[in-house]
Amino acid sequence: MSSTWIGGTEMSGTGTIGFIGLGVMGRPMAAHLVNAGLTVVVHNRSQTAVDDLVAAGAVGAASPAEVAERADTIITMLPDAPDVEKVLFGTDGVTTTARPGRVVVDCSTIAPERAVTIAATLSESAIGFVDAPVSGGEHGAHTGNLAVMMGGSPSDIATATSAIAAFSGVVAHVGPVGSGQLVKAANQMIVAGNIALVAEALSLLQRTDVDMDAAISVLNGGLAASRVLENKARRMIDRDFTPGFRVDLHYKDLLIAQSAADQAGLATPVAAVVTQLVQALRASGDGGLDHGALITVIERLCSPNTLKGHTSCQQH
Repeated sequence: MSSTWIGGTEMSGTGTIGFIGLGVMGRPMAAHLVNAGLTVVVHNRSQTAVDDLVAAGAVGAASPAEVAERADTIITMLPDAPDVEKVLFGTDGVTTTARPGRVVVDCSTIAPERAVTIAATLSESAIGFVDAPVSGGEHGAHTGNLAVMMGGSPSDIATATSAIAAFSGVVAHVGPVGSGQLVKAANQMIVAGNIALVAEALSLLQRTDVDMDAAISVLNGGLAASRVLENKARRMIDRDFTPGFRVDLHYKDLLIAQSAADQAGLATPVAAVVTQLVQALRASGDGGLDHGALITVIERLCSPNTLKGHTSCQQH
């Protein structure tokens, strides 16, 4: 089907919303729902995040089953497909209590084929499913301006769109179940490539007498402008790699993209190189850092410990 743009959504008629997964992204997303005056039932493996949201007006739940028992729409925001499947189908999972007609909106980033399988399993219990991965990082989650790419049936999409309105900016229905994850895979390829090129450009400029703040400002005013340059450049320079989106998770997403490309018979040479750079960062023990730490890999490739007879790129 052709892409359908969705805008001007209303939050009325959403009923009680369940939210499972209160990590770096999920916690502020759920907070926006609470701040919008909705009834939100929350669950997380770590109780601290639950307690904080309860203090803000949410209702705590001891298990995914308890969330599903109370909620009309259940949103999940988890690291990977096994986590989603455990929450939905495991002991005390969503499907043990969710009533027919309920809709699960998965904002996690998982493989498209896993989303399709999850949807088929939920349909056996007459539960709808929308794959709705998000883009915008921690900043977008905190500002409530995430881009959401959704796959599912029109009726389930309508329910999901209303439920996520409080934390979304740009929302699009991009096709049937699994399509949202395919678009997210493309998103992650573009973001990783952008980070790598920004890292290379900054590494070059830092080895000169250029005024870095002025350089970043003028680059953001031209065709090189990007959210990565805007939100990550200064943090890269300052070595602030507090995780907004962890390297390990981006690597997982790039493998999903590579798998999708393989299935499509498509060569993705640039994405493959960037994936290897990300893997090098993980191999050095930095998988828990923000993906902006990719600049450190670029810099290691230009180490002062170069081969004999070659000039270090730091000696300019």
